[in-house]
Order: sequence, then C-alpha cells, then structure tokens
Amino acid sequence: MALFALVDCNNFYVSCERVFQPRLEGRPVIVLSNNDGCAVARSAEAKALGIKMGTPAFQIKDLIRRERVVVLSSNYALYGDMSGRVDAVLQTFAPRVENYSIDESFLDIDDLPAGVGAAALGHEMRATVRRWTGIPTCVGIGSTKTRAKLANHLAKIHPAFGGVCDLRDPAAQALLATTAVGEVWGVGRAYVERLALHGVTTAAELAALDPSLVRELLTVVGLRTVMELRGQSCVELELAPPAKKATAVTRSFGRPVTTLDGMREAVAFYATRAGEKLRGAGQTAGHMTVFMHTNRFNDDPRRSASATMRMIDPTNDTRELVAHAVRIAESIWRDGFRYSKAGIILNDLAAEGAAQASLFAVPTRLRDPRLMAAMDGLNQRMGRGTVFPAAAGVGRAWRLRAEHHTPRYTTRWSDLPSARA
Repeated sequence: MALFALVDCNNFYVSCERVFQPRLEGRPVIVLSNNDGCAVARSAEAKALGIKMGTPAFQIKDLIRRERVVVLSSNYALYGDMSGRVDAVLQTFAPRVENYSIDESFLDIDDLPAGVGAAALGHEMRATVRRWTGIPTCVGIGSTKTRAKLANHLAKIHPAFGGVCDLRDPAAQALLATTAVGEVWGVGRAYVERLALHGVTTAAELAALDPSLVRELLTVVGLRTVMELRGQSCVELELAPPAKKATAVTRSFGRPVTTLDGMREAVAFYATRAGEKLRGAGQTAGHMTVFMHTNRFNDDPRRSASATMRMIDPTNDTRELVAHAVRIAESIWRDGFRYSKAGIILNDLAAEGAAQASLFAVPTRLRDPRLMAAMDGLNQRMGRGTVFPAAAGVGRAWRLRAEHHTPRYTTRWSDLPSARA
C-alpha cells in the first residue's frame, strides 16, 4: 500500500526571519505582502493577538504599537532560498519528493528501511530539517496525499503528537469525528456550505457519505477527494511541475504614477522580469496583456484599463517584450489619473522552438539568444537587476514600499551575516 508524508514548514516566512534574527523568538511577528500591504505570515504569538491572514497593516497599526508587534517586509529571495535548503534535506530521506508549495512537500515513503516506523522517520525528518536549516516543521503521514495533508493539520493543532501524526494510528483516526470538513484538502467554502445542508460537517462524515451523493454534490473531483479520504490513492506525486499556461508580473506602486513616462518605465521593468521568467521556464509567449488601474479604496477618480495583443512571433526576448509592453501602455494611457497598480500577463505559452513560426518572424540576427543568456547569467551571478534595459529606468520613484525589508542573508554577498568570536 502507498504511504505518503507531507512536511509543512511552520509559519514559514516568519521562521526564515527568525533563523537569522533569534531575538524574534517568542515575539509577535508579521510579514507583510508586496508594498507593505497585508499580513501574509504571522507567528503563533501574532495569531494569538487576533491578527488574521490578509489583514491590512493600516487597520491594526494601534495593535502593532500597543503589543510591540515586529513588522517585516516580504523577503522572497530569502524565503525561496530557504525553501530550497529544506527540500535538499528532504531529498536525503526519500528519492521521490513533490514540492507542492514554497513551504510544503509530499514524500513517497512507501519503501521504508527495515525496522523503521513511519512515525519514527517523521520525527527524524523533522529534527534534521530543524538542525540543518533552523526551520520548524510538522509531518503528516497517510496512505493517500489527502490523508497525509489532513494528518499534518492534526499534527499542528494537537501537541500530543509531537509534531508528527500518522493517520493510520487509531487515536489519530478517531479525531476525524471532530475535525471540520473544511480542513479536508480540496473542500472549499462552497462545498462546506453544500455539505452542511445534508448534515455533513466533519471529515469522518464526509468519508462515510454515499459515493453517488458525493458525485451529485461535489462532482467527480469531490468523489476523488472522498476516495482518497477513505484510503484509496487517486492522486500521484507530481515530480516535475506542469508547464505554465500563463505567467504574470503585477505590482502595486509605492506611490501613484501620474505621468506616461513613469508608466512606460514601470511596464518596461515588469516586461524585463517577465522575460526572465519565460526563459527560466524554457518558454515563449504568444499573447500579452497590459493593465493599469487607480486605487479603489480612496477618493481618487477611478479608472481601469487593459489591452491585449497577439505577438506575430512568440518570443521571450526582453527587448521585444519591453517594446510590446510600452506600446500597449501608451495605447491605454489617459492623463489626469493617479494609477496605483499595473501589470503584464503573458498567455499562449509554449516550449521554446515549439510555437508555430510566422512568415513575418524576426530575423535570427535581431533575436540572438546568446545576448539574453549573457544577461541572465550576469544577473544570476551578480544579483537580479545588475543588467537591464534602459527603458526600465533607474530612479523608479514608483517602486514598491518595503520599509521593513531584512537583508538577503543567503543570496547576496554584501548581506551575509557576520560571525564574531
């Protein structure tokens, strides 16, 4: 029988910050979203104060001051690198690992070493990740991915498990009778409301529901969830991430953009980042959408605009993407507004060389992939943004606010922590 483990990093963004700032241990900490907007990560102490996920920072400024809450800006370079370090540790325990998200990984632990129990392996993984990376985790174990994820939830909320829950344990199984059905992976709010009308409010009741009724209420996808909840594995590990069908670069501005020159600079910057993402994934894009809008939550005159164009020849060349983005932005720009956000969305993605070429394709001598490779290589070695098109600007008065940004401890030489004897 298949056996899965789900390793989930606890309060991941906050935990990454605490690795390099031990003084934050035991203190309420929140990490804010881009532009220092909303709380996207909270320490246990911050949660205890009633701070909810997604709460705008300005709404809790009095609480922050009164309770001395530590406020940090998002440091995605640090979080991404620490996620890779955790993954490297997990790879030493199982050859088949699915990186489900930046802070969660599924492992196939069906082939356990002789004499090693699943729970014991979970405790060893948890201890090793903490010792080697400093990141605290919880481990859920089950015969399906759905059961492993549910077990992880139980490991988090029941201290008696010591951070590791094996759902095959009768004591853990009994807890399904008191576990809200909304905690089951794939059961969203709409499903919760629909199931409640039929008296189904717990995970155990969902598992016992008649399959024909499940299919009627939750469709085939919901039926698969119930089968997984019963112990029949229906969802395999995804060892290679599926190719993206779209990619986007969108940002709120640190200050409103009121000039066309400022908007040109912003969309050129976003197009530069979009090109990096495309090349990193080995893809090209065939359609581009550019949008911009004003702030919907103040008294400024409101405007929202967007336009889409089909590129004659699919591309991932930064120079072409910047030219297209600026052209679209110019076509939808209107004076007299204070724009708070803009972005670029790329669709019709295809593997490099797989898209249908056009009779009007750009000659190879004008689209030299070696130039893009050289630019990407310099940015990887010297830091993102070392080399960029002049159109992306230098001053960037519109850039995101990040007033509480911590150093990039693991990815920038100048930010490496100093050790003192």
